[in-house]
Amino acid sequence: MVGLNAAQTQRVSTGLNLSRRIRRTPYTARVEAHGASGFSVVNHMLLPKAFQRSVEEDYWHLHTGVQLWDVACQRQVEISGPDAARLVQWMTPRDLRPATVGVCLYLPLVDQHGGMLNDPVLLKLAEDRYWLSIADADVLLWAKGLALGAGLAVQVDEPAVSPLAVQGPRAEDLMAAVFGERIRALRHFRFAGFDFDGTRQVIGRSGYSTQDGFEIYLDTPELGAALWDTLWAAGETLDVAPGCPNLIDRVEGGLLSYGNEMTRENNPLECGMARYCRLDGAVDCIGLAALQAIERGGVQRQIRGVLFDGDPCPPCGEPWAVRARADGCPAGQVTSAVYSPRLQRNVGLAMIARELWEPGQTVTVLSADGVKRNGTVTTLPFTEDPG
Repeated sequence: MVGLNAAQTQRVSTGLNLSRRIRRTPYTARVEAHGASGFSVVNHMLLPKAFQRSVEEDYWHLHTGVQLWDVACQRQVEISGPDAARLVQWMTPRDLRPATVGVCLYLPLVDQHGGMLNDPVLLKLAEDRYWLSIADADVLLWAKGLALGAGLAVQVDEPAVSPLAVQGPRAEDLMAAVFGERIRALRHFRFAGFDFDGTRQVIGRSGYSTQDGFEIYLDTPELGAALWDTLWAAGETLDVAPGCPNLIDRVEGGLLSYGNEMTRENNPLECGMARYCRLDGAVDCIGLAALQAIERGGVQRQIRGVLFDGDPCPPCGEPWAVRARADGCPAGQVTSAVYSPRLQRNVGLAMIARELWEPGQTVTVLSADGVKRNGTVTTLPFTEDPG
């Protein structure tokens, strides 16, 4: 498969003025050749956001086949050296003492006020070497500043690691065809090394979807095209297709997006991450005192699901107001929303005030098209329509 010429690349860039500030990935030429019709920018790198299918068509395919996702924008912040464990623990309220090599851990990163800075997946590669697989925020510079200010014996860097995700119910069959039957034994949120083209690559059983899937942490950028082509050829009998994180699947599954559901204005207790916070003083982190104070005072809002009526809602580019249906008082805001073809209702992720966050509470959603829509607060993920 050949790459695109300069004129073709310009046509598919969907208005982005590409420069060195917006980095291409080892897979960009392949996703362009497969008809990528839209891109976003995450961590200063291209993220494909659309192909030729509609979001709904892509949703149904994700639930039946297998997709290749260019998620190289999911950068790794590598922390290594004698004080690596100390620095990583200082950045998060999650107790990392039980962390073992080969296990992935989801964790909140916080500032001195307990505000969310990121929600990466941690990979412990060795006792003195960690990867933080980050969402869209400059964690690299934060970690470097902390290490310098505290005089820690660590190296903080962004290695040339470019994840490629294989997602969908047929992902295991595709991965076994390329990496061998041993990969079937890899458990959810575990990782191990597997051979590809004479190299050893880290592969985790994880991904940003509700389906089974894997993430290949390719650390040899020159093999990007070969990796894509090998998986594509092996997947031709498995209904393989190019894909990207699907909004319907994400919202239905209650998968949070940093910068949408949460920012530095939010804390982990508001974001449903209390189980990832050790606040009894057994471990120290930068925002410990602030989080302890928030816990003592009581959390006043939390992320919930909202099912709401009406025609398929417009895109939620800015938060939508949510009000109590009974008296019209402010109740929170919807941060991501989409029409669910499975539930045949609009579904949204919302930050809801304590008084109305119990499932079954009735609210009104003020969507961007000016329509007032009746809604019901639910737990996450969306498993069924409560009526």
